[in-house]
Amino acid sequence: MNLKNKQEIIKAYGKNEKDTGSTAVQVAMMSKKISELTEHLKSNKKDFATKRGLLMMVGKRKRLLSYLKSQNLDEYRELIKKLGIRG
Repeated sequence: MNLKNKQEIIKAYGKNEKDTGSTAVQVAMMSKKISELTEHLKSNKKDFATKRGLLMMVGKRKRLLSYLKSQNLDEYRELIKKLGIRG
């Protein structure tokens, strides 16, 4: 993921241009990385270190989404609809 992609994600999901720490931005960036790693693992099936990193990232995204759901249910629903995750 390059700087341009990160800035686009921040602009789309953040509250302003410098909002990199909000839960929605973190989940969106993690989702982008997860999709990139998934593509990598399709062609490199024996890359177990990357597989472990991917599983850890999925777990962290799950925890962040759980936190967001407990804090702001409407924002959570909007975010999962935008990202196309969970169903």
